[in-house]
This record gives sequence, structure tokens and C-alpha cells, in this order.
Amino acid sequence: MSSDSYSILVIGGGHAGAEAAWAAANMLRPEFEAGDGNRGKVALVTMDPEKIGAMSCNPAIGGLAKGQMVREIDAMGGLMGLAADATGIQFRVLNASKGPAVRGPRCQSDKYAYAREVQRLLATRPNLDILAGAVEDFIVEDGQCVGVMVKGPGTGDQGSADPSDPRPPNPEPRTLALRSKATILTTGTFMRGLMHTGPSQVPGGRVGEAPSVGISVALTNLGLELGRLKTGTPPRLAAESIDFSGLELQPGDDEPTPFSELTARNQFPATEQRPCWITHTTPEAHELIRANLDRAPMYNGQIETAGPRYCPSIEDKVVRFADRGSHHVFLEPESLETNEIYCNGISTSLPADVQEQVVRMMPGCENAVILRHGYAVEYDMVWPHQIDATCMTKKIAGLFLAGQINGTSGYEEAAGQGLIAAVNAVRFSKGQEPVRLRRDQAYIGVMLDDLVTKTPREPYRMFTSRAEFRLMLRADNADQRLTPLAREWGLVDDARWAHFQAKRKAHAALNEYIENRHVDGQPMSRWVARQEVDTDALLAELNGDPLPALTRDRHVIGAFLSGLRYAGYIQRQQKQIDRLASQETSPLPSEMDYTGLPGLRAEAALTLNRFRPTTLGQAARLAGVNPADLMVVSVALNR
Repeated sequence: MSSDSYSILVIGGGHAGAEAAWAAANMLRPEFEAGDGNRGKVALVTMDPEKIGAMSCNPAIGGLAKGQMVREIDAMGGLMGLAADATGIQFRVLNASKGPAVRGPRCQSDKYAYAREVQRLLATRPNLDILAGAVEDFIVEDGQCVGVMVKGPGTGDQGSADPSDPRPPNPEPRTLALRSKATILTTGTFMRGLMHTGPSQVPGGRVGEAPSVGISVALTNLGLELGRLKTGTPPRLAAESIDFSGLELQPGDDEPTPFSELTARNQFPATEQRPCWITHTTPEAHELIRANLDRAPMYNGQIETAGPRYCPSIEDKVVRFADRGSHHVFLEPESLETNEIYCNGISTSLPADVQEQVVRMMPGCENAVILRHGYAVEYDMVWPHQIDATCMTKKIAGLFLAGQINGTSGYEEAAGQGLIAAVNAVRFSKGQEPVRLRRDQAYIGVMLDDLVTKTPREPYRMFTSRAEFRLMLRADNADQRLTPLAREWGLVDDARWAHFQAKRKAHAALNEYIENRHVDGQPMSRWVARQEVDTDALLAELNGDPLPALTRDRHVIGAFLSGLRYAGYIQRQQKQIDRLASQETSPLPSEMDYTGLPGLRAEAALTLNRFRPTTLGQAARLAGVNPADLMVVSVALNR
């Protein structure tokens, strides 16, 4: 058995794994280039390297709250926004008619081009190795994960490429020990994945791909408590079999908004843009579904795990909203290269024959051909009260979890966790203190705090309503909130930092300009605060005055106006944050036994011992812990 050493190991090539590998390689690249051997090297281990960055379900990036997360990932030097901008075939800002705090940028992606772009970006990092194989076990020494055991085609002796060499290739996979200073596990839906279409059950985490079985056993052997969740996907239709003529057209924005600060505006969008269409289910289809619920795995006992409540299957919709005669279905092209149409709105595990009938009852789809039927997938996950907001497990030092393994749903949620896991894995490998994002700093911070203080009973999905400080967490100010932090952590390169500083100077120039001028007989600062003053109006007022070039960028001006209009509300929120700051940052000892604290209720002690909050602020958000309990804990700490 041979062995290789890396600084960071990333297991899994989905959106969490890709983001983690990218961030870790970027943070360690200077050490690698300085000739520091393996210390700065990263390995991404995945069962099929050609599927890295694959869009398993919806071919889209962003949306409400999710778009803000993509902007946050980009502000910290991530790759998701770059890949989305390069391969998006439709860009829209959702809730555009509402306030900036709840607007969500979204793009319809070419799913095949997106995966290729993610793989291309990863290939630009010389200190990142991509290895094919399946992880079977963890190497743990003195309570710390120091590597993994990998088996697969990428670890076998392939023999010599020289035809004159007598050594034959060895097709048999072998087991390889990969040692590391930190390991990030991002298994997605592959841990004991089981796909359901009616009574049919096929092991796998995605169509045509085998599940990962050994990791579940290995995690259980480490003492981690596993759970099981479900997600689903709708059927895909052949575009030429659909009559789009009578359907409602849903085009993209006339002036598309990119995700990444580094996307060149004069070269955006980079690809041909395509519309989507809206159709709907019918009362007849609903009756058919009700008549076949005994054949639906979610209702006949075949699947007992919980699915995403906010992205329900069509079976769920028909049962939960029995008074509704129809539900919208968005027909979305999956790629410029294929004829696949994604049916957004009818995720299902119904038998294939029922799916055929339901689809053909939708307007425009009377002759539709299903290229791939919908299915549900059950998979193992790790209950996230066993990780910290750094993504490191509390039981095993050096082992980090990111993505659906933590009970989340969605590409964006996974990528955000992957980035934070990578930052802390690198810092752990260097013996540095971990970092965390607060709830007032980022949606990613809200998500991680929710995961470690609440037990998910369904796949966790981010919403603007989850963020109490959402006025501060807008998509248009993600770089102002996070790029300086990410620069300190080593995520932001010089090019991104230079752009950030130029944008900051543009905002300062706009402030100075406005403070010294009048419009219509009133101070310009009062004029720009009016709701009817939009980006075009301010651009017109700037005239030809000598100002930095970025002051005429529409996105820069839009963010500037939002900051001005929300300034009063943000000041009030900041005062609230300041009042809570001392509690939020007061650390709790990881080894404290709450059972023995005099005056602490038994329910609170049980909850605190289970979740092991790292701060008083986290403890305050646990169900079962009240203010009196916090006072008892605080007094005990002071003693």
C-alpha cells in the first residue's frame, strides 16, 4: 500500500467540494510556489472527475437569498460567480420591483458548460491534484483526522505508457492512504444514496452514478450520529416535442446583472441568451396524482425521510394545497448544446407511466417526450449539531463537513459551506485560530449559525426571512461586507483587491460630489434619497464632471443609492448588533458539563450538552434554552 501527503484533502467534487478545493488552493498557493514541498498542496478526491461541478438538479445559480450567497462567495474570491457569469444563458434579478434587501440575482445556466468551466478554473491551480477514487475510511490518530483511505481507478497501477515496456497495466484498483493536515468531506447525495421512481429503487446519488457506501460506516465508527434526508428532481423533456407558441414567455433582463465583481461588463453576457416559458398543471392531472398516491414512494411508506418543504414534490403540492386547481411549471432550457428542458415545479417520484400522463396534461406539452423521468433520492447526512460554525466536527479535529452532508439543500448553500470549511481547514493546518461569519455579516453566517443551533428536519434552504439583519446583507454590498475580511484570510488576490479599492474610491467620490451640490433648489443629498431618483437620474446629474470611471458604472451607482436610502435603518440595526455583541462573542468551554450547573433546568442542560454551542449567542438561539438558563450559565462562567 502506497501513501501520498497533502496539506488539505477535499472529498467530493460537487459544488461544496469544488469551492473548497479552489479556496484551499488559493490560500496555499504562495507556499507552493515558494518551494515548500507538499505542505501547500491540495487534493480533490472524487469518484468521477468528469462530473466535478455537475448540476444534478435545477440548471440555475442564485435566486432569492441564494443570489446574495453567490455574491458573498464571489466577494471572498470564490469561483461560483465566475463560472455562472461565463456560462449563463439567462440572467434575471428576482423581486426587482421590491427593495434592494430582498432582490435576488439569478441565472439560468448551461449546465454542461458550467461544469466544464468549474473544471477549467480548478485546472489553473498548479498546487491542486484531482484524483479519481472512492474514500472508504478515515485515518485518525490521537483524535485527529490525518488522512483517508481511497480505493478506485485513480489509485491503481496503470502500468507503463511505453509499448516496449513489458510491465502490463494493472486494472485492479488498489487502496491508497492519503495523509493530510485537514480533510473536508463533501459527499452530496451519494452517502448510501437510493433513487426512487415509483416502486423502482436504484442505488445511486445521481442517475448513472453509484453511491458511496463505505463513508457512512466510517463516520458511524468515528462516533458521529447520522440521519437520512430526501430530495427530488423533475422529468426532462425534449424541446422539439413541446409547443411553445401558446405559452407565456419569460425572458431575461434587458440589462443583465453579473454575479462576479471581476466579470468584464463589456464582455457580458458571454453566451447566447435564451428565454424560459411558463405552463401549469391541471385539475385532471391533480386527480390522476391523487389516484396514484398509493404508488408514490413518499406516500406508500417506501420513503420515510423528510424532503424539502419549500421545494415540494408535485405529490406534496396536490395533497397540501388541495384547493388549488393548478401550479405553475417553468420550462427551462438546460443547455445550448442539447434539447433538454427542465420542468421546474413538478419534482416527483411517481411511477414513469403516471409522469407521462401528468406531463402531457400540461398546456403545450400534449405531445411531449420525456427524456429522463423524475426521481427522489434518499441519502445519509450528519446531524449538524455535531459541527461548529467553522464546519469542523466537534469529535474529530481536522475533519470538516460541507454541503448536503450537513443537511442543506442547494448549490449555493453547499458552495458557501465549502468555502468556509476550506478557510478553516487551511488555518487549522497552520495552527491558526478558526474564523466564523456572524449573522450580521453574511447569509453564509446565518446558514451556519442555523445549522449548529437547530436540528434540521428537512433539507435546509436559505431564505431572506431567515436573516434578521437582511437590510445589511444585500446582494449589492457583499464585497463591502466581506472582501476586506477575505483579504485578511488570504482568499483575495491582488486583482480583486485593486478592483475593490477602486470601487471604494468611487463611492467616496460620489459622496463628496453629492455633499457639495444642489438639485432643484435643495441639497443633492436630500434629492438622491427620494425613491423616484433611480440610477438613470443620478447618472444624468453627474454630467461630464471629472469623477473616477467606476462612478458611472450602473451597478456601482445602484449599490451606492441603496446604501444611502437604508442608512438610517442600518444605523438602528447596528446599535442592536452592538448591544448583542458581548453575548455573541462570549466563548463557552467545549468541555463544560452543563448537567452539574446548580439552578440550570434539566431540559436546558440536555440541550446544551447535545449542541455544545461555542458562544453565549449561539446558546441563546437554542430551542429549550431561555434567558434564565443563560443567566445561570453566565454566572457559572464568571465564577
